[in-house]
Amino acid sequence: MNFQLLNPLRWKKSFLILLLSAFVVIWFTFLDTFSVKTRWDLYSQKEDYKTRTEEMKQDVEELKEKIKRLENDPALLEKIAREDYGMKKEGETVYKIKREEK
Repeated sequence: MNFQLLNPLRWKKSFLILLLSAFVVIWFTFLDTFSVKTRWDLYSQKEDYKTRTEEMKQDVEELKEKIKRLENDPALLEKIAREDYGMKKEGETVYKIKREEK
């Protein structure tokens, strides 16, 4: 039986270096905690969060503007109270009309 093939000390140096290099590349590309794949996934997630943050900042600005309009425009406040919340003034009668779907 040829035990020379099973003994890593008898292998050629170039083969051992190639084997070690392949192991290191695979390790750092896929298996390590800070692998290339993990870093790419985290980078993508970071970009998504940046985009969502910008969208939320725009939403906040729109809501602040809406609050200012509601504080300064009583007619708009009354319109929203009537249409969205079904409120009415004292002594008024509200009639709701259902539209038939065709």
